[in-house]
Amino acid sequence: MRIFPNTFFTKARNLIGLGFASSTAATIAASTSAASSSPSSTSSSDTGDTSSSYSSSSEAQIVHRKILKTKLCIIGSGPAAHTAAIYAARAELKPVLFEGWMANGVAPGGQLTTTTDVENFPGFPAGILGTDLMDRCRQQSQRFGAEVVTETVTAVDLSQRPFRVYSDSTTVEAESVVVATGAVAKRLNFDGAGDAPDGFWNRGISACAVCDGAAPIFRGKPLVVIGGGDSAMEEATFLSKFGSKVYIIHRRDKFRASKVMQGKVMSNPKIEVLWNSVVVGAHGDDKGRILGGVKVKNVVTGAVSDLKVSGLFFAIGHEPATKFLDGQLELDSDGYIVTKPGTTKTSVDGVFAAGDVQDKKYRQAITAAGTGCMAALDAEHYLQGIGLQEGKSV
Repeated sequence: MRIFPNTFFTKARNLIGLGFASSTAATIAASTSAASSSPSSTSSSDTGDTSSSYSSSSEAQIVHRKILKTKLCIIGSGPAAHTAAIYAARAELKPVLFEGWMANGVAPGGQLTTTTDVENFPGFPAGILGTDLMDRCRQQSQRFGAEVVTETVTAVDLSQRPFRVYSDSTTVEAESVVVATGAVAKRLNFDGAGDAPDGFWNRGISACAVCDGAAPIFRGKPLVVIGGGDSAMEEATFLSKFGSKVYIIHRRDKFRASKVMQGKVMSNPKIEVLWNSVVVGAHGDDKGRILGGVKVKNVVTGAVSDLKVSGLFFAIGHEPATKFLDGQLELDSDGYIVTKPGTTKTSVDGVFAAGDVQDKKYRQAITAAGTGCMAALDAEHYLQGIGLQEGKSV
């Protein structure tokens, strides 16, 4: 992780809105249906682009919607989404990709837009900025013909064919869909935890030890991991390879991690556990440029102490961006999309999932890209099976 001026960092996390009422899709669908039958609707069968207008009974205004028809719609903007777009475009599926626009304060590009140097993505021996990597992915998608829509998906309708994907001003009718909306790393809110200039996010505070833990600013320095589950145990163990000491700060008097993972942590001489404790603040080093320490409060005694550390890693879980699906796909108990083993197929035929939205274990850019490739190939095979890959246009 290189250190950049405060103005460099872009506030971003993931791209899709996390909560939508079940009536949203029905409302938009009804409006779109009305638009399609309206005398004012126009269409272009050659391009698959239809512009429509409808008058809302509840609002005295005309709402204009753009309707796109495609063989494949991709929802997402990270490595999984763009890899799917590249493969699909090269297969002449003419995909439409919704990359979102500052949904929940998130810029297009996914979680890589929140990091600085990416050093573990093949092909960049000197590393590459996360934002630069995603810019290149986007350019490559467009080079092969993917249509990128910079709007946030607000609802989907997977109950009929073609599927329908809605944003505020665009409706996409698609024969197949790839969901690649990612998962948001959970962060705590305390003084100094946010973005620059007042906070130390990306200046010593991270949510991915595997991504950032080997950076020079953390090597040989005391570090903190916040959490009590398996992820926290894994991250603390990983960081102990680089840091001089690793503190696990946990708000309770026992972990909820598996016994095996607890055993590894408790037997590691470089790891110390601070029980019944929470972080209540973070402050900079002598120059104020990077993280220099955290304020730790004991929830039993109320005592607050200062802990000198150079890195803090949140390991309190992730929230997959699946609420907008409104229960139309099978999810596991944590909200991740369930895919059939060895594939990206979901519970709905013709809908596929790639990247962190269906991967709670690895959560890496390169594994996300791999599943994006799988999703595009699975979609292509599906379209071949229903006779839409070649010859017949949507």
